[in-house]
Amino acid sequence: MNQTEREKFRSGLVAWFRQFQRDLPWRRTRDPYRVWLSEVMLQQTRVAAVIPYFARFLERFPDVRALAEAPEEEVLRLWSGLGYYSRARNLRKAAQEIVARHKGEFPRTIEAARALPGIGAYTASAILSIAFDRKHAVLDGNVARVLARVHALRGDVREPARWKQLRNLAEELLALDAPGEWNQAMMELGATLCTPRAPQCFVCPVAAHCEGRKLGIAESLPERRKKRAMIDVTLVAAVLLNSRGEALLLPPPKHSNTKGGKDVPTLVSRMWHFPVEPLKSNSIPEKTLRRLVRRYTQKKGGKDGAPIALARVRHSVTYRKIAVLPFLVRLPRHASVSGARKIPLARISSLPISNLTRKIARVALEAAGS
Repeated sequence: MNQTEREKFRSGLVAWFRQFQRDLPWRRTRDPYRVWLSEVMLQQTRVAAVIPYFARFLERFPDVRALAEAPEEEVLRLWSGLGYYSRARNLRKAAQEIVARHKGEFPRTIEAARALPGIGAYTASAILSIAFDRKHAVLDGNVARVLARVHALRGDVREPARWKQLRNLAEELLALDAPGEWNQAMMELGATLCTPRAPQCFVCPVAAHCEGRKLGIAESLPERRKKRAMIDVTLVAAVLLNSRGEALLLPPPKHSNTKGGKDVPTLVSRMWHFPVEPLKSNSIPEKTLRRLVRRYTQKKGGKDGAPIALARVRHSVTYRKIAVLPFLVRLPRHASVSGARKIPLARISSLPISNLTRKIARVALEAAGS
């Protein structure tokens, strides 16, 4: 693509973006805190899912200092349900660094931004270009797909040499007079028209410049990556209820020696959770349940109520397909669980919990109330 073609590409895309861009809350401001928060929330998460979380998070943490001073548990509670919880933990850590090292102002250099926890090349470029008009091109999955089709690039776009090539192409195409708007336009094109499947080439504002379309191969680009094989994991979960009907949740786990995709801290996102244990092949769920109850409860007389098998719960985390066999266990009056938090099942979302734990609570609540 020569200079003249690049200019036509830029003008066509920017004109389209100004007319048809989606009205998203983070596009109504150039405040770096809000831009940063939106970019982190949008990582591997749909826009529709992010919008309500973005609003609630800002209501509780309206600026970087509020976030830096917040307890981690409160940050995770507001993030609960978005998944990939390391994003929330890193967001808080980065806020603390910004307050401590940058006087509460988001750094304006790419080196300082990338030094913050959880901020890589893409996120730093997006924040600096959108908030401060710094001349950095973004390269994420959407932009890579657009560039691969425009230039008819074959092969795995995530292969290091190919990714470097795409980065160079993104920098060449960057509109230097308005880099923030340009980056958003490129991402918007990939998210709404130049989609992974069935790209809408007939309404694309830059279709005339797309080599992939001219060759009739746009839809097959970029070439599909070989997906990691899924691992099936079966868990036994114990929903322990005390004599007042409160659920007993264990604190966020930190360490585990479990391997093979069955690491319990990872499966429960290192958040408050019901006692769970992977079910070994050919094992009996009820025996695993008894072991779980013995491991965590301290009793002073009395017997547990007969365990009630609950509806099976299905969940997925990255490359894991998880089936949970939950049981409701009513504990005797004087039983306790060391370090556990007592909370009514209906109020369990007031704690930072993962979607997996929330699904287990839902089936337990249905059974307990019936």
